[in-house]
Amino acid sequence: MADGGSRRRSNFNIGGEQAEADPILMEAFYESDDYNTIASRDDSHCFLIARTGSGKSAVLQRLEEEHPDRVVRISPEDLSLNYITNLSVMTFLDDLEVSLDPLFIALWKHVLLVEMIRHRYKVDSPAAKNNFLVTLRDKIKRDPGKRAALDYLEEFQDKFWVEADERVREITEKFEEKINREAKGTIGFKGSAVTNVGATVGGGSADVSSTETRRELTERFQRIVNETQMARLNKMLKVLDEDILESRQNFTFVVIDDLDRDWVDEKLANSLVRCLFRAVLDLQRVRNLKVIVALRTNIFENLDFGHRSGGQEEKFRSLALHMRWSPSELRELVSDRMRVVSAKRGTPSSITDALPRTNTTRGDAFDYMLTRTLMRPRDIIAFLNETFSVMNGERASWEDIRTAEDSYSHKRLLALRDEWKMSYPDIDRVFAVFSGCRIPMSQEEFTRRIDDAVLLPADPYFRGSDWLDSMTSSMWSNPNGSWADFYGPLVTLLYNIGFIGCITGRHSTVRYVRTFPEYAERPSNLEATTGYMIHPTFQSALDVRIDGSRL
Repeated sequence: MADGGSRRRSNFNIGGEQAEADPILMEAFYESDDYNTIASRDDSHCFLIARTGSGKSAVLQRLEEEHPDRVVRISPEDLSLNYITNLSVMTFLDDLEVSLDPLFIALWKHVLLVEMIRHRYKVDSPAAKNNFLVTLRDKIKRDPGKRAALDYLEEFQDKFWVEADERVREITEKFEEKINREAKGTIGFKGSAVTNVGATVGGGSADVSSTETRRELTERFQRIVNETQMARLNKMLKVLDEDILESRQNFTFVVIDDLDRDWVDEKLANSLVRCLFRAVLDLQRVRNLKVIVALRTNIFENLDFGHRSGGQEEKFRSLALHMRWSPSELRELVSDRMRVVSAKRGTPSSITDALPRTNTTRGDAFDYMLTRTLMRPRDIIAFLNETFSVMNGERASWEDIRTAEDSYSHKRLLALRDEWKMSYPDIDRVFAVFSGCRIPMSQEEFTRRIDDAVLLPADPYFRGSDWLDSMTSSMWSNPNGSWADFYGPLVTLLYNIGFIGCITGRHSTVRYVRTFPEYAERPSNLEATTGYMIHPTFQSALDVRIDGSRL
């Protein structure tokens, strides 16, 4: 029992922090403008881009709940893509610098096409497949081009209704056979190239000594890759549009999530995701179809759209919906959850009833908590749950909030590390150099701590030497550079992930990435910055101090 006889309410919470572990997600779902955009059949935004914890998965789960007969979910983990990337023929072609993009685009299109057909016609057996083909053949019998497209589907015969991973293997095995046949037919090449090439496909290494032979091999294999299924696949897209999903009644959503998990070798993940985007772009021509891809912001920003996207980067970005939350939206989201939980358990039904009253010294408790988040649902739910777990009685006190903040802040710092560690291994070691700092930091103090971070590669146990050396290389290669030349890339990273804010102007305005997303991209802005702040979310975890006192 707590002081005064009140029972500790350690079981009071407002739901799970992750969509898949949130028991009240559907009951308390907040229909934001972002959700309505994604759920709209007439809105073309199809790439759902957000930081972890922003609600991407919740949006897709809600879409499935609202339209159970219209949503097809495809999990990258179920596609055996690791099987493809581990084939020796892929290593062989990669060594020859053959672009595998056409193959990957064809694979995505094939998976999407067949999954939509399976869903539309309930194809789950050989008999169902035959019935579907008979029905479709009768529909398109007067169109020779469409009849030819059907041959593509009939190629797969027994594999048509099996799981997606088996179909992916089927396509890949046929592709591998073509490459092997081509490699064995290189009799026209000079010297010993014939023997070399015949052995290299199986061995997984393109060890071709002659530059001329290598170039000819690259061109020959590139032609095979470029022709992979594409012509008939594109004809099938016309059939899909005009004869399979021809009616608004057959409108279908396809959702693809979890692209940030370990579903494929990291070095090919970028290519596979980029090729998925290109496949989705092509599928936009199908009127009664919307393919929705959810992707974390850091993965989206690291995609190599550039020269490999065929000049389509602007199109990709125009179709991307970046999820962002306002303070009023997060307040409404929490209010909805409070009402649902209250109806079930008799707990306080509003934020005002659960948190300490507003006063002139400390202000509004909920606003205080919001400023210590990165404005994401997961953050504010986590902070409130931590607070409710330590409070006594019906209402939390300011002491409860400060107690909860210690634990909450440490967990958020770990979450920030986990969000970015794939791209920036050991980035938490960089965070740690700011432990115990006093804020606001002058540029001199901030620079001193950044210099400590720059020295981390000297530690043989530091795993982030590659990315950190790359970001600080101008320090050694350009001794006459400016402060922004030396420190800009690392400062920009810390700003863009939300770890620091920049102080500017006579009124010492603090700028954070949420409200000033492009600020750190300009070297002139960094040169004009007069001080730096650690974001309030992480101040407690790093024992940050103001005027020598802990916050």
